[in-house]
Amino acid sequence: MATINPIDLQKALSGVDYPAKRDQLVEHARKQKANDAVIDKLSHLKEKEFSGPDKVSKAVFNE
Repeated sequence: MATINPIDLQKALSGVDYPAKRDQLVEHARKQKANDAVIDKLSHLKEKEFSGPDKVSKAVFNE
């Protein structure tokens, strides 16, 4: 799997209303035209709901 950087993740999730479910994050990232690596990573997160962007970042980069 390709690596992603925090800026790509931040751009992909810009404007998300939290709390948000994993599927909502994936759909939003697609609408933001995020790259495949970001979408794939979000799709495979273990958590199903996130209270804020800090929780998403932690899940993405600390797995």
